[in-house]
Amino acid sequence: MNTILEMRGIRKTFPGVVALDNVNLRVRSGEIHAIVGENGAGKSTLMKVLSGVYTHGEYSGDIEYQGEVRQFRDITDSEHIGIIIIHQELALVPLLSIAENIFLGNEPSRMGVIDWELAQSRTRALLKKVGLNEKPDTLITNLGVGKQQLIEIAKALSKDVKLLILDEPTASLNESDSAALLDLLLELKQQGISSILISHKLNEISRVADAITVLRDGNTVDSFDCRAEPVSEDRIIEKMVGREMADRYPPRTPQIGDTIFEVQDWRVFHPEHADRAVIKGINFHAKKGEIIGIAGLMGAGRTELAMSIFGRSYGQKISGRVLKNGQEIDVGTIGKAIKHGIAYVTEDRKGLGLLLEEDIKKNISLANLPAVSNNLVIDEQREFGVAADFKKQLKIRCSSVLQKVVNLSGGNQQKVVLAKWLFSRPDILILDEPSRGIDVGAKYEIYSIISDLAAEGKCIVMISSEMPELLGMCDRIYVMNEGSFVAEFSSEVASQENIMRAIVKHGDKNGK
Repeated sequence: MNTILEMRGIRKTFPGVVALDNVNLRVRSGEIHAIVGENGAGKSTLMKVLSGVYTHGEYSGDIEYQGEVRQFRDITDSEHIGIIIIHQELALVPLLSIAENIFLGNEPSRMGVIDWELAQSRTRALLKKVGLNEKPDTLITNLGVGKQQLIEIAKALSKDVKLLILDEPTASLNESDSAALLDLLLELKQQGISSILISHKLNEISRVADAITVLRDGNTVDSFDCRAEPVSEDRIIEKMVGREMADRYPPRTPQIGDTIFEVQDWRVFHPEHADRAVIKGINFHAKKGEIIGIAGLMGAGRTELAMSIFGRSYGQKISGRVLKNGQEIDVGTIGKAIKHGIAYVTEDRKGLGLLLEEDIKKNISLANLPAVSNNLVIDEQREFGVAADFKKQLKIRCSSVLQKVVNLSGGNQQKVVLAKWLFSRPDILILDEPSRGIDVGAKYEIYSIISDLAAEGKCIVMISSEMPELLGMCDRIYVMNEGSFVAEFSSEVASQENIMRAIVKHGDKNGK
């Protein structure tokens, strides 16, 4: 099989940091090649070198593509020869149509005038290739994230892609959308298109990858040919983190006390459609030192439940009671929720959890500014000290607490979000997808922090789409479907099969 890409001796530095050091990568024609590694291992940086985001001269080493050494001045250069990258944060324009997005900057024209009829017909053909039957004039904002990912691939196909790079393409997708995207990659492989897949989801990599390259600390540590022999997840993890991980979840002996948090008959209506109930009379409780999980499929209402409890930051016509230590509390605003010891770690750390262009220090103090202020003036020395303490406590990897959050890896960004809410000194911590988009090693560190918080007597409510995560961490699991809790399992009887059976049974009842 011919080699379509070879990267040799790639070295890339930033001020005070070696991001890549003598990295080598070889991709064969018509294969799906996975790149894995912990956050900060250099995966995205390597792809930015390949795609021309970092131009020739900003790195050392050689890129050989289709038998020729290439030197890209920008991303247009790499796209011109068929190298297309789809970033984790999608680059579609929400208020433009599918057709306008696919051909943005590359519009078909006649005599200098855009030929919209041709753009529409080409869009229909491209959508058919990626398994979508939407109309070309459908606005992007009206589509789910799964379909948007497929449209990004259709856009790549419009540019005659030969090597497709996907950076965490399924991080925000549910299981069915993820499966559809992986199936499409396998179809593109049959058409001779090569793909580079960056993912933390090792089960997905095991399903589709022909080869795997492992990066650690900016170095290539190993490569596997999956066609020659099966490669176990444990073997990949050992190479990623540099050590064996016999247990993916920290050992824990729960010390569960009295009930400290209760939600009774909680009802929430859609913020724009007042007649549509999103949360339908939910009741649950959590005890001191207990980790409870909320399982469910995408769209079940888990995030909406959490946000509505946290200062009514979602929904309208909200009713029901929230109790702490048996006394009803007012959670009508975010400020009131924080005052009563409730914290919410959002699933969208980049959009809602952090000020990306600010430093670590400012992000950590954000939820509790009075604690670092004198007479409404922030004491920067005290703020610095607080941030430095959390950096040490949570093992945030950074050059300094003055480093901008945007330059941290996903796992370290998640630790900053956790630090921000821990500084608010909560008794009840609601974690929404706490390990989304972070690697196995960083996940273990986050899980250890959660376990330590429970051991301190905090009450943890954990929402996750990864059932093994809930089963590995939680003392009890509530199952949610279509705005209601449909089952509750103790850790002793909880299983993926029981959880899915509860969801399916409830769906069948609603369908009758």
